[in-house]
Amino acid sequence: QIQSQKPRREEKEEKKKRSVYIKTFYNKTWIDRYNEPIGDGTVTLLWSVTVSIFAIGGLVGALTVSFLIKALGRKGTLLANNALALIAALLLALGETAGSFEMLIIGRFIIGMDSGVSLSVLPMYLGEISPRQVRGSIGQFHAIFICLGVFIGQVLGLPEIFGQESRWNFLFGFLALPALLQLCVLPFLPESPRFLLMERRDEAGAEKAFQAFLGRSDVSRELEEVHAESRTQNTQRTASVLELFRKRSLRWQLITVIVVMSCYQLCGLNAIWYYTNGILQKAGFGLTLIPYITLSTGGIETLAAIISGLVIEKIGRRPLLIFGFSAMAVFFSLLTVFLHYQDRFSWMPYLSFTSILLLIASFCSGPGGVPFVLTGELFEQSYRPAAFMIAGTVNWLSNFAVGLLFPFIQEALQTFAFLLFVVVCAAGAVYLLVVLPETKNKTFMEISQSFSKINGIPDQTHEREMKDALRCCFTEEQDRVTAAFV
Repeated sequence: QIQSQKPRREEKEEKKKRSVYIKTFYNKTWIDRYNEPIGDGTVTLLWSVTVSIFAIGGLVGALTVSFLIKALGRKGTLLANNALALIAALLLALGETAGSFEMLIIGRFIIGMDSGVSLSVLPMYLGEISPRQVRGSIGQFHAIFICLGVFIGQVLGLPEIFGQESRWNFLFGFLALPALLQLCVLPFLPESPRFLLMERRDEAGAEKAFQAFLGRSDVSRELEEVHAESRTQNTQRTASVLELFRKRSLRWQLITVIVVMSCYQLCGLNAIWYYTNGILQKAGFGLTLIPYITLSTGGIETLAAIISGLVIEKIGRRPLLIFGFSAMAVFFSLLTVFLHYQDRFSWMPYLSFTSILLLIASFCSGPGGVPFVLTGELFEQSYRPAAFMIAGTVNWLSNFAVGLLFPFIQEALQTFAFLLFVVVCAAGAVYLLVVLPETKNKTFMEISQSFSKINGIPDQTHEREMKDALRCCFTEEQDRVTAAFV
């Protein structure tokens, strides 16, 4: 990892250590093909493409979500998406054996597509199958398993397991295991009942799905809630991205999702990994010991995500997001100070590493998972696919921007580069404090109504309820007259 106080020569040495196995494979393949070593510029280009193409694949995957779920449904899209993971695992695991670095690059692109699809469709599915009382907690499982995946990756990457030159390609094979597990389990779970009822008009299928998920036969209240939401919608078909942008009553919901997703990537967590190993070396830890110490980062991530999932329905989405971004702004400020004085005091690296752990915990307490829950809650059924497409696009473009620009920013500003993330986190917290209403334990219709004032739309809830009541009374009176006539 890069550690800013070190001379440029040492920084380059540390950069090489991160990618040495794959770059060695690139060089060996080049020699086998062309009978000469690969040039420094060429290997750097290949490595850069290998790293960055994941985000490009994620963007492509996110852009296809609306079309996939319209054709295949939520469950069907998740099942089909496993094919991408299996193909990517094969390409990445067998690339070295085949002597093809192109297989690694293509594999990274395909697994990026898989991630782009799943990061949109899975939160959508979880939000639609969950009762509103536990919708946030179930939605947080998405973040918990992302953090758990990071931790498992750290464990499998230890030198005793797959962190060796002779074994690194086997690590890619583990990408197939979650896909195979999902292919074995997901076919036995129902489709989203909201999708079945509101988009497929399959009331019998929706009733069975609700009964399966809730474990009881009487689901009339849930069905009526979905019917009520359906009656309020102006359209029963899936809306396009352009229609969502034009929808005045969803303007601030859309702005909120764009802001939150931008802050999710631009808050600086990915940049933290540039510094972790360098800080530990400054603290005096040996190179052989550092991989085991960095396991604490994955452990903290997972623990914070679990705690967030346990308290989200008590505390709410809004406080967790505001606290998370505010705490990150504070710890980024402290980390900037600690890194600046790291060479002057022997104990300062310990404070820097503590700040990193607290940054990770702050991120996973809210900003790491709640944005995906929120995207599913802020939009009614017909606009939800377009909303996730926009959220996914912003997410992956921001991810690509951080990976592309941060090395240049870090080189220019050194330790003060983190002050940019302080501004992003603070701005995100202020925006959420001013604009975002609480969404916990509310129906999708109630959440939509809570944005009426800021969108400049009159609250028509009572008027709509009165019309429904009059319509019911009129229908009952018609039935009595017909019965009397007969």
